[in-house]
Amino acid sequence: MSTNPFDDTDGVFHALVNDEGQYSLWPSFSPVPAGWTAALSEVDRRTAIDFVNENWTDMRPRTLRETTDTPT
Repeated sequence: MSTNPFDDTDGVFHALVNDEGQYSLWPSFSPVPAGWTAALSEVDRRTAIDFVNENWTDMRPRTLRETTDTPT
């Protein structure tokens, strides 16, 4: 049975971010997908998750935040 690499507590991860300010946990052995950039690289799973939780405080995409947060 294969295991999900995203659940590997002993794995090495990146914390990725896209142009919309959305974050993703990503196993370091896998190429970073187009449109994403490593905001934090080659760290343990807990560190990557903590980084995402600390930096992704608003789940809305950047473009939605900009249009809904504009004062009228």
